Amino acid sequence: MNNNAPNPESTAAKAARRRWITLGEVLTVIAVIISGLTFWNSYNQRTADQAQKTAEANKAAVHSNLLVLSATNPGKRELVLKPASAEQTVQDQHIVFPTALALSAADTTGEPRIDAGWFEHAVLKARAAAHVPDRGHGDAHLPVAITTRFLVDGDERTDVAIYDIGYSVAGGWFGSHSIMLRGVSLIARVKANAAQARLDARWAGILPHKAQ
Repeated sequence: MNNNAPNPESTAAKAARRRWITLGEVLTVIAVIISGLTFWNSYNQRTADQAQKTAEANKAAVHSNLLVLSATNPGKRELVLKPASAEQTVQDQHIVFPTALALSAADTTGEPRIDAGWFEHAVLKARAAAHVPDRGHGDAHLPVAITTRFLVDGDERTDVAIYDIGYSVAGGWFGSHSIMLRGVSLIARVKANAAQARLDARWAGILPHKAQ
């Protein structure tokens, strides 16, 4: 009898153990891969969330630095101006009119506003010289350049922009006329040294050249 002959049962058992060991290794590798993918997905998600939060914070910062004025018109002879954003506080304003109207600039402090009396006579005179009807459909426009010094979270900012003042002409006794104010509309932000030229060009397009 050959004692060195392989034991069939022992060989089968060893093969089975090798198969189980191989299967265990495969499962371990799969578990490691799944764990790695889960970690990578979680990392990507955190990175994406952080990027979104940063983008939103930057957008909010940019938005808070951009001034847009809105207006209400109590009595229709005065426009009360205020920032569209509650985070902004107006300190003072410098309001410039078209050169052709020969008006001095108006300055306000702590109470941003536009008063019809600042420009009424000059605008009515310009309209008469241009033979513009006193009554028309919709609002007439007077462009102005407004330089606003305002605060955002205690930090000072300055905004220079062209706005259109919407107004209408109302008739009075003995052929007199007056201007009623409607509101303001942002036209464009401009550099301080270009504001007057942009303003005059816009006014020239509103009334015929002979009125300038």
